[in-house]
Amino acid sequence: MRSVQPPKYPLRFLRWFCREDYLDEIEGDLIELFEKRVEKSPKMARRRFVWDVVKSFRLRNIRSFRSQNSNNTVMLKNYLKVAWRNMLRQKMYSAVKVGGFAVGIGACVLISLFIRDELSYDLQYPDNDRIYRVIGEYYETGIPDRQSFLQPPLAKALKEDFPEVEEAGRFLSSNLFGAGSSEVRPAGRAQNTYEKGFIFADPEFFQILGLPLIYGDPASVLTEPNTLLISKSKAEKYFPGENPLGKAIILNNNTGNPYKIDGVFEDFPKNSHLRYDFIRTLRGMEFGKGEQYFWGSNNYHTYIKIRAGSDASKLEGKLSDITDKYILPALKAGGQPNAEEIAGRIGFKLQPVADIHLRSEGIKDRLSHGDIRFVWIFGAVAAFILLLAAINFINLSTAKSANRAKEVGLRKTLGSQSSNLISQFLTESLLFSFFSFMIGVLLATVLLPYFNELSGKALTMPWADWQFIPLLLAAAVVVGLLAGIYPAFYLSAFKPAAVLKGSVSRGTRSSRLRGGLVIFQFATSIILIAGTFIIYRQMEFILNQKIGFDKEQVLLIQGSNSLGDNAATFKNELLRLPDVKSATVSDYLPVSGTKRNSNGFYEEGKTSEGEAVYGQIWRVDPDYVRTMGMKMAEGRDFFDQMPSESQSVIINQTMAKQFGFEEPLGERITNGGGTWNVVGVLEDFHYESMKEEIQPLCLVLGNSPQTIAVKVTSSDMASTTKAVTALWDEFVPQQPIRYSFLDESYARMYDDLQRTGSVFTTFAILAVLVACLGLFGLSAFVVEQRGKEISIRKVLGAGLGSIFRLVSIDFLQLVVVAFIIATPISWYFMERWLEDYIYRIDITWDVFALAGLLSVAIALITISSESVKAAFINPVKKLRSE
Repeated sequence: MRSVQPPKYPLRFLRWFCREDYLDEIEGDLIELFEKRVEKSPKMARRRFVWDVVKSFRLRNIRSFRSQNSNNTVMLKNYLKVAWRNMLRQKMYSAVKVGGFAVGIGACVLISLFIRDELSYDLQYPDNDRIYRVIGEYYETGIPDRQSFLQPPLAKALKEDFPEVEEAGRFLSSNLFGAGSSEVRPAGRAQNTYEKGFIFADPEFFQILGLPLIYGDPASVLTEPNTLLISKSKAEKYFPGENPLGKAIILNNNTGNPYKIDGVFEDFPKNSHLRYDFIRTLRGMEFGKGEQYFWGSNNYHTYIKIRAGSDASKLEGKLSDITDKYILPALKAGGQPNAEEIAGRIGFKLQPVADIHLRSEGIKDRLSHGDIRFVWIFGAVAAFILLLAAINFINLSTAKSANRAKEVGLRKTLGSQSSNLISQFLTESLLFSFFSFMIGVLLATVLLPYFNELSGKALTMPWADWQFIPLLLAAAVVVGLLAGIYPAFYLSAFKPAAVLKGSVSRGTRSSRLRGGLVIFQFATSIILIAGTFIIYRQMEFILNQKIGFDKEQVLLIQGSNSLGDNAATFKNELLRLPDVKSATVSDYLPVSGTKRNSNGFYEEGKTSEGEAVYGQIWRVDPDYVRTMGMKMAEGRDFFDQMPSESQSVIINQTMAKQFGFEEPLGERITNGGGTWNVVGVLEDFHYESMKEEIQPLCLVLGNSPQTIAVKVTSSDMASTTKAVTALWDEFVPQQPIRYSFLDESYARMYDDLQRTGSVFTTFAILAVLVACLGLFGLSAFVVEQRGKEISIRKVLGAGLGSIFRLVSIDFLQLVVVAFIIATPISWYFMERWLEDYIYRIDITWDVFALAGLLSVAIALITISSESVKAAFINPVKKLRSE
């Protein structure tokens, strides 16, 4: 029967703290007592032994640690000295280890700054944990249509009906009502300046956000009609060195209705989902008779601040009362026969303000957002790149183990313990890690401006943040320990007798592990390469897809409302220019960010039957369809100069389908404000991102005078724009022309996609670079390890090709295995990513074949330098050294 031993950890503790001259006596007494107690009860004996050790922990029994600390310092210096000498002795391998680590760390620092910025959005508002945006939901097919555009009276109802709501406020950003952009000039000046960033807002909205004011009274701003707030940067632009409170600003040349500056606020930070420079009051505003009390329109963003201690989820559960109390009666009052059914599909949710930037997928709000999935993806990419670098360290450390075997054997023979050897090898790993972190952070600092261009950010290295340096040091220690722990235990486990007899194999003991790690490296690289190809194919598909209109060579002139009554004359003069084919005046353009107007439409005479078809109504002139290069599927375009055309409408194919028109021409539709006769059907065209389905749309004749679109036939665009500019200066000499191109505006709809592709490509290249560094190091090791075999083969007549195959065949097999593993993984994740797009490419096999071939080519190029070097080495020198 096996004898019962004292608990080992208490015994180790005793041996660690007890004075050497007391240890034998105290340990002997405790063990003797333990053996006597074991005869009665082993469990009781163990417990009593632990207690005896604790009682022995007395001041007179504790050893002096001064000499030990001194020895530790000496040993640490020795470890560092040995590590430094090993780095210098093996310069190439050290460079591969440090270089790979540095690239991985540099990538991690850049991605960490990106993620830090993305996660910091909207945390700067006071009480941000109590601020929520209200989201409207409409259930029709099981998946709700979600948007932040809500009814004008909603904020007031929330404040009055729910005691949990401390404050509720709205803002209006639709350029349909004059928000978005305006021509601006201080009163008394002649020249206008075009400015973006206008919204209308309640005073309560400003108070909810708690924006700091430089000038003005937070309790009274925006409470008077015709007042506005301006940002600090705009105040400095228009009133440098002045206090602008009370000064007047003229918008869109409306001198009869100036706005008084009521306050100056600090600019919205870059990490805010709201970035506006001009906040006009909603007090005294009414965009249509009775509009502020109408539950049938959806144009306002509504924010609330709940009281401290209130439960947002419980409040959210009560929001259905809004539908029952206000929306259902409004539907019935409007004559909607199935009002109960429609009201039952309407709901409201609360979205924390801190979630708006990253967690607004599927919510229509016309704001620029990030995506939490990309945060996780880039975080995973950073982790994988750093892991690839750590794999290089592990592979090369274990591969070169035979070179350290004699050192380990001799030190163990001379009395060194495994713990001392582990400490030494971990010290070497930490030294590599600290060098790599210094180079990696320097690399990140140098590349940060280029990364900002790729990502569209304005990131900076947070040197002023006191946590930054300690975090880097801690990360260097953690990474160094994690990367070095396996090689340390592997190397310290060598048996002295086997080493000194020469029976330790040269680097093959962990070949399977090294092979597995190489497979992981190249599988990760292939996934990133294939993902990059798919992102770029989707981007090319979107930018070159048939979109239903001609975006090429269309010049957009903004601010044409400055022409006043001369707009028609200016258009006619444009048409006289030799390179101008046609021109149209309309703010409704088939690119995001331009004017939109959504309405509910019915067949004439059926407003009390069935449901409305919700779609866009765009006010255009008779030349719109021709200038935009749109195609008629049925019927005709608008006629010019015919009074009856004011009752004509052109609908798109989607609207005709949703109405169920088999013969749409001649049908009559109404939205309650007007009735039109369908004279034509447009082929569907994309007027929003391809992430969204084409929605119903109709064109009617109307006045929308801020933008002139000019179709140009000349290939010399510079001369055409020069002629257009000269014409503009004749009509509006006090106002500089502003123009852009429709194809550029269309491409800007996909800036996020293009930035994602660029960032993804950059880090894919870095991952491949790190993997190649490791493969280069391993191929050099293989050449060194098999030097004798290669020399013998050369003596026997082996040529360059034979030696190249000998060195490369094992690595190529690993790359092929990596390709087989990576292909289904890459397909799965990219298929999930493409699901966001209604209009998308299909993933085809050639993407993965190309990624695999590229990986093989990269591997061959990486290996080739060492293979060629081996082929040309003098075999006599190698065999002599053996």
